[in-house]
Amino acid sequence: MLQSCIRKVTQQLVQSTFKPSYLKSCNRLTVLEQTWHKIPTAYTLRNMADDVTSGLDDTQVKLLAEECLLVDDNDKVIGSASKKECHLMTNIEKGMLHRAFSVFLFNSNNELLLQQRADAKITFPGYWANTCCSHPLNVPSETEEEDAMGVKRAAQRKLKHELGIEPEQVPLEDFHYITRVHYQAPCDNPVWGEHEIDYVLFLKKDVTVKPEPNEVQNYVYYNPQQVKELLQRAKSNTEKVSPWFALIAENMLDGWWEKLKNLDTIKNHDRVTRLK
Repeated sequence: MLQSCIRKVTQQLVQSTFKPSYLKSCNRLTVLEQTWHKIPTAYTLRNMADDVTSGLDDTQVKLLAEECLLVDDNDKVIGSASKKECHLMTNIEKGMLHRAFSVFLFNSNNELLLQQRADAKITFPGYWANTCCSHPLNVPSETEEEDAMGVKRAAQRKLKHELGIEPEQVPLEDFHYITRVHYQAPCDNPVWGEHEIDYVLFLKKDVTVKPEPNEVQNYVYYNPQQVKELLQRAKSNTEKVSPWFALIAENMLDGWWEKLKNLDTIKNHDRVTRLK
């Protein structure tokens, strides 16, 4: 079986590498020597990207096939790429940037719903983050630009997927599009990272939470002081907090929290804030 596979691979590589006229002019040994010399780069290196998912959670690997929206620095859509392609550091280092969103859901006590990402997650497993963080996909319902309606639909979809929050509890008209932030961060596993223009969405609702274990391992409602304490624990390495949530919390969240009764005063749709 192995010999048959080797013969087939060799034959395909020979045919794709050399012109028929060259094959006729060379003896078989010369062709084989040159062919096998090319195999490490033609096959092994070509398929290295597939090896990065080896040993990862099957459900999460399947989600890597989702098509995200590629954008330029001004958030103009310029194409699409798989979730896997968007999160490989080799692509991020070349400038690949995609659209994302971060939901901040506050209950009637003005407490923020935080989630701890499941250990099965490929990027930032086990990290604490805001309520829900994901991506609009390259589908008509999630590419509508007006009032970030496509992003809101994606957020509603992922709140159901990750936290079991029914769409009826979070209707689209209750999402408040606040602003956009741009950040980049590598994961602990250097193969993966984030490079996103992130739409910040606020919700003020009391909801029923039923987490999907493959997505979320824990959740809490925190007040501003408790969030500050969480960030301090992260700095002392006793907790892990996602880079996007840490950047937003340290630079913007306090001022926003104070304005929950008047969100229109903090909305900024004209500018993308660069966070580092």
